[in-house]
Amino acid sequence: MTYRVRNIGIAVALAAVAALMTSFYVTNYKRHVQRGEDHVTVLVAKHDIPAGTAGSDVAGELSATEVPRRSVVPGAISSADEVKDKVVSQQVFAGEQVTTNRFSSVAQTGVQGQLKGTMRAYQVQGDGNQTLAGTLKDGDHVDVVATFNYKWVDFHGGKSQASDTLTASRVVLRDIKVLRAPAGPAAGSKLTGAVDQKFPVLLAVTDSQAQKLLFIVGNSSTSDSRVSAWSLELRPVVHAADSPDHVDRVSTILLDGLNSSQRRALTP
Repeated sequence: MTYRVRNIGIAVALAAVAALMTSFYVTNYKRHVQRGEDHVTVLVAKHDIPAGTAGSDVAGELSATEVPRRSVVPGAISSADEVKDKVVSQQVFAGEQVTTNRFSSVAQTGVQGQLKGTMRAYQVQGDGNQTLAGTLKDGDHVDVVATFNYKWVDFHGGKSQASDTLTASRVVLRDIKVLRAPAGPAAGSKLTGAVDQKFPVLLAVTDSQAQKLLFIVGNSSTSDSRVSAWSLELRPVVHAADSPDHVDRVSTILLDGLNSSQRRALTP
């Protein structure tokens, strides 16, 4: 009798546990279904967004909409701030939910990801002194200074009179970002070999600045060069400032800072 009662008690207990587990499952399932029906806010594209668009520029191309939670695409964003530091890596089509899967970091997109608008990547090469090889780093900012040979032409009565060749120097371009710095001379290389070696440097310039850069570099490679010398100069990281633009010639270099008697001493 005792054995039978014990078995009945065990069966009743197991049935109770089964009932509780079934109730728990049904309750959780209902909650899951109800949660799936909850509406959440996601961002969708108003128009097609092409690959290469900066994340900071897509905010105006997005609109907020509410969808059931079960319809949210993995990686969907609810704020444009989530992608402001990224770049569109795959085209986003109008009406689709915007996801982080369609974006990548600027570093992953390479040089092109750092360009927008009128900016262009322009590569020049020069010796180690001109390109600051071994000193420049990616992301630095530089100025371009150059020395020019030119002739001054006067017009009198329709005829031109050319003087002797003159020389002047000035800072031509300012605050140019270095996209890819030149590698330094190889360890143990001879000094003369390092001077003769050419080091390429990739710069971020506007399309207009590229014209000046081409003129400077292109006119410094012949024996009768209009540009006798050019070089990059490294700018400070913080609080960089520019002196007023001016042109230097022999006269300004010799006379700057001299008083009248010292200037007269230069006259034969």
